[in-house]
Amino acid sequence: MGVSYRRNVKSLPGKPDFANQSKRWTIQVHGCFWHQHDCKRGTVPSHNQEDWVAKFARNKARDIAVEASLRGLGLRVLTLWECETNNSDQLRQRLSTYLW
Repeated sequence: MGVSYRRNVKSLPGKPDFANQSKRWTIQVHGCFWHQHDCKRGTVPSHNQEDWVAKFARNKARDIAVEASLRGLGLRVLTLWECETNNSDQLRQRLSTYLW
């Protein structure tokens, strides 16, 4: 798409997957399982369910804190879900709307 970016920027909270600090944007790509997206991949394992629920709650709380920190630095934040990356046309449309 002709956009400049850096991957996993360690100097930013949460090490965003993609970022362009001069253009003031970041993109986080969340795995549907680990971040509990409301799709078929966002399941909770039946074995040790209490532990998994606690783990997922910590992940969600961390996601909220990281996004707030990034926004506090004046950066725009886009969260993409793993399942959204399957359709390249929709992904390209969403990214072009966000980036331009």
